[in-house]
Amino acid sequence: MPQAAVPDWQAVAHGSSYPGVGYTSPIPVVRTHLGHAISSEWTKIRSVRSTMWTLGVFVALVVGIGLLVAALVAANAGDESLQGENPLSFGVFGLLLGSICIITLGVLTTASEYGTGMIRTTMTACPTRGRVLAAKAIVFFAVAFTVTFASVLLVALADVSMLTDAREPSTAEWLKGTLGVSFYIALLGLLSLLIGSVIRHSAGAITIMIGVVLAPLVIALFMFSEALDGVRQALFEYSIPNQLSVFYSNSLSESGPSGWDPLWIALGVTAAAFAGAVALLDRRDV
Repeated sequence: MPQAAVPDWQAVAHGSSYPGVGYTSPIPVVRTHLGHAISSEWTKIRSVRSTMWTLGVFVALVVGIGLLVAALVAANAGDESLQGENPLSFGVFGLLLGSICIITLGVLTTASEYGTGMIRTTMTACPTRGRVLAAKAIVFFAVAFTVTFASVLLVALADVSMLTDAREPSTAEWLKGTLGVSFYIALLGLLSLLIGSVIRHSAGAITIMIGVVLAPLVIALFMFSEALDGVRQALFEYSIPNQLSVFYSNSLSESGPSGWDPLWIALGVTAAAFAGAVALLDRRDV
């Protein structure tokens, strides 16, 4: 039988014993970079249902509780009781509960891929593991900060308009109570993402982060011994609830972090966690 003609793309190049040496792919080949990884992670985070659920509950808690507390205070507080109060501070109650949603989403952004095995596909597509983690961090931080800032700003504007007997916040208080606290919550979520990368287990990482948020304050409440006064004071001062209240000038303790200190503390801890997560990611199998 006559042999069929071999397609040109499988033809043996002149002077070569291997087929396909002279083939040129019609698909453009480009060097991958961080932008490709960011695009991939953005597609992931916006296409999974957990993102919409966690962010939806976050907005409901922050806006709902913030407006509810302000409405109750405006209806029941006297004119003199609100004098000197920062009206932005009533948004901290919803923000503390809503931070659990940001923590959950941060953990799921990394740990869920280990549970489903998707991480193998991710690392095959982008073998540079540090780039993958950086892309996840950038995308998540941008999403968490944007949603937090929009929610906090809405609550702040509503609280100021409802609590007319309270004093007018200064420019510094506006910045801390909206922009600063949004950065802090986004960094807390980013720390959760890194813990999820280290632990590689969603439930375990979420439990650890909830413990980081609530355990110091709860433990300090049950320290009655005078010998533990220093430890109890430190737990109060550096607990997450107290650091959140610092952004509204309502610290639970007379000493400890003040001003923008909580933001720098969160930034330092997150940077150290990122370095550790990258080191472990490069050394361990996926």
